[in-house]
Amino acid sequence: MEPEQMAEGQQDRPPLTPPRPLDAIDQDILRILQADGRASIRSVAERVHVSRANAYARINRLVEDGVIRGFSARVDHERAGHGTSAYITLKIVQNSWRTVREQLRLLPGASHIALVGGDFDVLLLVHTPDNRALRELVLTRLQAIPEVLSTRTLLVFEEEDLEPDS
Repeated sequence: MEPEQMAEGQQDRPPLTPPRPLDAIDQDILRILQADGRASIRSVAERVHVSRANAYARINRLVEDGVIRGFSARVDHERAGHGTSAYITLKIVQNSWRTVREQLRLLPGASHIALVGGDFDVLLLVHTPDNRALRELVLTRLQAIPEVLSTRTLLVFEEEDLEPDS
């Protein structure tokens, strides 16, 4: 398949190989690391009843296969000085996803960007210090992107991370 025939977004990723099946131990490792990304190899190995070498190899394979995309901290945005959160929906010019995505990645406080189907094209989650900063982001930064046709801001009153059971 030629690059111009690929679906939008596929050109940005390496070619996908069929995923290897995950066994119960792999699933347990994922559950442990989702709950605590800082868990040591030793701790993971003990909890899933395999050797440290086996746990290390499995985690490396999960990373290499793209099952684990990275390790990060779960942040309490309010305590980190970003007390205002909002989902912003965007309608964009057809076939402008890559251009818009690159501009959205540069926005301060942007934490999730998704191309979606339905009444709008893009769903953006932002965290800002306050409503004034949110207003500035929407009215000055977002609406200045030529490919953005319209926006709708949904203020988050309360949010909760869904964490796997520990």
